[in-house]
Amino acid sequence: MLRHHRTRLHSLALATATVAATLTAVPLLTAAPAAAAPAKYADDFNGDGYRDLATAAPYTPVGGKTDAGAVVITYGSASGISASRRAVITQDTTGVPGTAEQGDRFGRGLTSGDLNRDGYADLVVASPGEDVGSDVDGGSVTILWGGKNGLSGGQSVPDGAPSAHDEYGMSLTVGDFTGDGKADLAVGSTGKDVWIHKGGFLKASGAASRDVLTTDLNTGAIYGSQNLAAGDVNGDGTDDLVISGTQAGTYDEGAFVYLGSSSGFTRQTILVDGAYEIAATGDLNGDGYDDIVTSTYGDGVKSLGGSISAYLGSPNGVGTRAQTTITQDTAGVPGSDEEGDWFGNDLSLGDIDKDGFADLAVGTIHETIGDAKIAGSVTVLRGSAAGLTATGAKAFTQNTAGVPGTAESADRFGASVRLSDLTGDGRADLSVGADGENHPAGSIYSLRGSATGVTTTNATSFGPGSLGLPSGYLRLGQNMLS
Repeated sequence: MLRHHRTRLHSLALATATVAATLTAVPLLTAAPAAAAPAKYADDFNGDGYRDLATAAPYTPVGGKTDAGAVVITYGSASGISASRRAVITQDTTGVPGTAEQGDRFGRGLTSGDLNRDGYADLVVASPGEDVGSDVDGGSVTILWGGKNGLSGGQSVPDGAPSAHDEYGMSLTVGDFTGDGKADLAVGSTGKDVWIHKGGFLKASGAASRDVLTTDLNTGAIYGSQNLAAGDVNGDGTDDLVISGTQAGTYDEGAFVYLGSSSGFTRQTILVDGAYEIAATGDLNGDGYDDIVTSTYGDGVKSLGGSISAYLGSPNGVGTRAQTTITQDTAGVPGSDEEGDWFGNDLSLGDIDKDGFADLAVGTIHETIGDAKIAGSVTVLRGSAAGLTATGAKAFTQNTAGVPGTAESADRFGASVRLSDLTGDGRADLSVGADGENHPAGSIYSLRGSATGVTTTNATSFGPGSLGLPSGYLRLGQNMLS
């Protein structure tokens, strides 16, 4: 998720520190990983069998250039993630294409997959604020290659139509959209086209070929692909593409579902929910078909504070009637539906309790906690045989026992969320970004998955200092690998 779909923040240009030496001095892996193994996961960058976490600090100053951006990789292990097993990567890191420049926002979009099929996951990083020649905010996309020592080196992903849009890379996702067993990369922008860079990729030359999904081929163009997601909603072994944006003519805002195949995409449906639409995919009911969860978090139409809806996959594609729609006023959900909460500003799916059903983490970035406004919270909803349910829902804030820190105004706990198994025990752990913590430096939180759901036992947090980042205006945790 670009995150992409997350709220754009205007830089306040508060950071003035020059940190090129600090950032480039951080080694790409400070603890030797285990021997590389065939990549089981799309986010195992060093091939040690554990999923890794990529988190952006897109406003980090680099070499005196404000808002240049940095990405932090924390490597998974049997004991979870640790600040001692991390990499900090910028456009000034050796081997990374480009140069850190003011306003690039390197890391504002993130996705991953084993693009060159070498047994190591690769990280794709967008810089939507990159100026490309005279094209202001044209945007750029970079692949960072995985290897036994973690991420190193990179390859630029060319823009197929730079004059047709801005912010190339504002949304990203990886999936096998042709069913040939090779990972493809989808890249969105402010325009109506989504570029598909087809596998297999080579380190020397990038994608095998490039194609474009022109969204106006079927019932109207989609402008501003603010979020891309991939999943197999019809169980045919080929990934399908979900584009969140606005349809020209009708101005419908929603999630547009395109079914993948060896011959290209076919548009199946649009899931119209409202403004500020984002989507995530996963198998909520364990039937082997990926489902789609959408959120409408900022328009006040369906709810005051935001709502999420689940649509179930089937052999015929995704259902067009929601299996359920949930707000903070739904019975069993902690909190209340309040104006401007932004319930659903970020979403992530993963099986927390190892019951075979994907669970859902929901960010609520503007939640008020006590007297602390915009402190933020994360709600965890369970999957079940029937799909998404509010039964057993739990909410976490920085005032929850065991969660590090204290809920304070503008912390924005829940700016980003990710469910992924970082310990290798088969249960998804919850990672949370709070990009306003210690305003406006930001922080990352890690909570373990267990047989009873997310637990705060052994919960940890990481601030800029422990990760080798400077102080100042960073917005660490504004988005995570989606």
